Amino acid sequence: MIETTKAIVINTIKYGDTSLIATCFTQKYGRKAYMLKGVLKAKKAKIKTAYFQPLMQLNLTANHNNKGNLNNLRDAEILNFYNSVYTNLKKQSIALFLAEILYYAIQEEEQNEGLFQYLETSFLWLDVHDKVSNFHLLFLLNLTKYLGFYPELNQAELPYFDLIEGGFTSKKKAQVIFGENLIQFKKLLGINFDALSKINFSSTNRQNVLNMLIQYYELHLSGFRKPKSLPILKSVFN
Repeated sequence: MIETTKAIVINTIKYGDTSLIATCFTQKYGRKAYMLKGVLKAKKAKIKTAYFQPLMQLNLTANHNNKGNLNNLRDAEILNFYNSVYTNLKKQSIALFLAEILYYAIQEEEQNEGLFQYLETSFLWLDVHDKVSNFHLLFLLNLTKYLGFYPELNQAELPYFDLIEGGFTSKKKAQVIFGENLIQFKKLLGINFDALSKINFSSTNRQNVLNMLIQYYELHLSGFRKPKSLPILKSVFN
């Protein structure tokens, strides 16, 4: 069935010498993979390879097949054009990193309107704001609301945060955050992006919080992998 849907690009790989396979998170169908036949060869192709950069927001028209199959893309157009995401080094690094995160974190081929809106508005916020050094940290934490393991904030006064249980505890276990790391981690809890300007992280604290969040994802998402772009992101914000 041919339908049009909003979509956010999360991965592209080369297929043969002339084609690409693009994986997107769509508003109507969840995660979908699209075949872009001959897009690398045709100089005047209607569908441009530049449309499929990490986190690009598009309108896609495609013949949507059953789950697990590649979908034939009929048309693509830019929905929300970014002014700075691909020209600012920090934002470019964040986009590459978060696209990898989403590729491993989102597997469902089903509609999730709340998640799509979160991604759409978050990346538009990233594009129009300048102070973004901590954006990826809050993005990762708040993304867990839609993935089903946002931290339980009851008893936040307790001295340990259990990464496995996703809540605060008085017991020191193997996978817990405590001390200075917990103080820094708690700065992100319960806030939105507009509050980021009030948060100060040293480069060391930023790296530590990022490592904790990655570990949190690894513990809660089967098959999740550390993004290959993680060292690049760390070097940019060091």
